[in-house]
Amino acid sequence: MQPRQLPLPFPTRPSVAPEAQLFLEKVAALPSGYSEGIFNNARYGVTLQVSQDGKRIWLFGEELGGPDRISFNLYHLRSGEHRLKPCEMSATKVTDFVLGYAPSPATTGSANSE
Repeated sequence: MQPRQLPLPFPTRPSVAPEAQLFLEKVAALPSGYSEGIFNNARYGVTLQVSQDGKRIWLFGEELGGPDRISFNLYHLRSGEHRLKPCEMSATKVTDFVLGYAPSPATTGSANSE
């Protein structure tokens, strides 16, 4: 099964704050499937999956050789709004990670999405 790509541009409402718009653009630019990259000078392994209907994005990342973890679901609602649901961490931690993570091109998209 080929990894699903995020819809581009990721649907947004005109009233989305610039910070939220930047977050959505960075999520949409992340490779689907598994990738490795850098965040805060540490290597991370990240898996991003998109639901079949494109309305839910799931990300799980872990610091390679370290203790840090990142996990969230991002829902695209019928209203056009987005709902971020971090998994047992703050929305700030998730946002900082997404905005600062830089995937390495050689490791992207090597796992299946749902």
